[in-house]
Amino acid sequence: QVQLVESGGGSVQAGGSLRLSCAADGNTSSTACMGWLRQAPGKEREGVASIDTDGITDYADSVKGRFTITKDNAKNTLYLQMNSLKPEDSAMYYCAIGACTVVAGTRVTDFGYWGQGTQVTVSS
Repeated sequence: QVQLVESGGGSVQAGGSLRLSCAADGNTSSTACMGWLRQAPGKEREGVASIDTDGITDYADSVKGRFTITKDNAKNTLYLQMNSLKPEDSAMYYCAIGACTVVAGTRVTDFGYWGQGTQVTVSS
């Protein structure tokens, strides 16, 4: 069993920054793939960023160049640095852990455990 606890969400103005953290507790290891997903009201959940066991990252086109995902294996903690935030980034952000594969050059994630989420609100 794995528990994931997100923190760092909040309200900022457009152009601002936030840093999300996800503390993993339980049967985790440095061999797991981790990622961030988000869901806005009335919209489907979408992948934001992921990082695999080799530290290779992958980002949604909408956040490339603005968001950075990192992982501290010693602390079992995942981070998401979000810069140049836009109102369309407003959503509940979830941390997840599981497996990553590559299919036809595209990363495919299979997350088995999720956190409860942290709210990010960006005002214009």
